[in-house]
Amino acid sequence: MITEKKPVLPPMVVAYIEQCQKKEHSESYLISVLQKVQKEMGYLSREAMDEVSTRMQIPSARVTGVATFYHFFCFQPRGRCEIVVCMGTACFVKGAGKVLERFKELLQIKEGQTTPDGAFSIECARCLGACALAPVVVVSGRVYPNVKTGDVRKILEEHGFAAKPKGKASAPAS
Repeated sequence: MITEKKPVLPPMVVAYIEQCQKKEHSESYLISVLQKVQKEMGYLSREAMDEVSTRMQIPSARVTGVATFYHFFCFQPRGRCEIVVCMGTACFVKGAGKVLERFKELLQIKEGQTTPDGAFSIECARCLGACALAPVVVVSGRVYPNVKTGDVRKILEEHGFAAKPKGKASAPAS
């Protein structure tokens, strides 16, 4: 008995792919399709990329190659609270590296990772274009200017962070 695979992609993304397939050079819409998948699902799972490959009739290796080439695609679920630390020259010179280390220390994760409870994730940006405010951190869309290492715990607490004893993961406050 052959069972049909359940679709992974949201119906809105499937409809968009179908629209793209009707256009000339439909494969040129791959990046746009991957952006929609990430927007709807929060990240690009292996299963979602495989379904894009099948539906767009593009080899899986090409879909993966395009997705991994561009920095803005994410392959793991992001935290409900996304932290982006600017590592541009002005921010780096003014201490962004130390600020990043403090976030990593408190959350007990590395950049590109998400806390086990799914509450926080940390990313680095090459430049956020706010050099006069360096160092800059963006947390869930809110810009924090002139961040110092001593500000990091307060910023996290504003977003539900409650420190746990050393060795245990952080969790959002209830």
